[in-house]
Amino acid sequence: MEAELQSLKSEALAGLEQIDQIAGLEEFRVKYLGRKGEFAGLMKQLGQVDPAERPRLGQLANSVKQDIESAYEQRQAALEAGQGPVAPLCDLSLPGRVVPVGRLHPVTQIMNEVCGIFEGLGFAVAEGPDVETDFYNFEALNIPPHHPARDMHDTFYVSESVLLRTHTSPMQIRTMENQTPPLRMIAPGKVYRCDSDVTHTPMFHQVEGFLVDRKVSFADLKGVLSVFISRMFSADTPIRFRPSFFPFTEPSAEVDIGCVICHGSGCRVCKQTGWLEILGAGMIDPEVFKKVGYDPEVYTGFAFGLGIERIAMLKYGINDIRLYYENDLRFLSQF
Repeated sequence: MEAELQSLKSEALAGLEQIDQIAGLEEFRVKYLGRKGEFAGLMKQLGQVDPAERPRLGQLANSVKQDIESAYEQRQAALEAGQGPVAPLCDLSLPGRVVPVGRLHPVTQIMNEVCGIFEGLGFAVAEGPDVETDFYNFEALNIPPHHPARDMHDTFYVSESVLLRTHTSPMQIRTMENQTPPLRMIAPGKVYRCDSDVTHTPMFHQVEGFLVDRKVSFADLKGVLSVFISRMFSADTPIRFRPSFFPFTEPSAEVDIGCVICHGSGCRVCKQTGWLEILGAGMIDPEVFKKVGYDPEVYTGFAFGLGIERIAMLKYGINDIRLYYENDLRFLSQF
């Protein structure tokens, strides 16, 4: 049996040297080291030898098996490392695998652009909580309980006095409570309303802006918004101000731009008017100043609010606001 063990070792090591492919190693392992392999078959004969010889032959068998296993592992490592005689070589001329580069969401892109324009005009950025109190969201903005304007907001209430903010205008009150004029601020962020269709979502993004100082006029408001629109769209974009109503501004106006789809000739998007509403604005109501301790005889100011999704829809020609939130990479990768 000793001779058979030595012969098996020599045969296995010689056969191992001839293997030059990874696939051949598995055949070798099954043939020599498998449960039904040649070594296992030889070990079955150990019970038939002289009991006095069994310890020595058992040690020899273990040594032979370890030598074969060690040689097998070394050969496997060499082939996997490309050191075998016919191992496949790396083709360094092949191009590398390109990892797809992510993009900012179109809403984020427009938010950054809007904030950048107003920051360039000297406006600072203020951010506040998404969960607000009724006082900051309504009462301090001249919308007392049972005011009909509350019906315009379709509010998500947490409790009678706590809600998800319906606009970023509460930051106007929070800022004026803690700072004195002159103030030039914008408040970007998420807002929430119970509304969902092709042009509305329960959560959307808004930028509130306001300026407070001595002798601020409606002409100043028009000048700031004209600069913003010319930079956001183009210098020749037509603009018009229409009288409107907001509880926290007086006088109030809605601002339209010439339709970016038909360029004023009339289409389905602008409902054949040639105009698209883009934001609401007005002079801050004296009652709002009284809530924060400003003297309306000394200070005046203006405020405006615009929806980021609305701006993005007009700039990119998107006809369904829900596309922003479906996470379809075919849509998002276009921006």
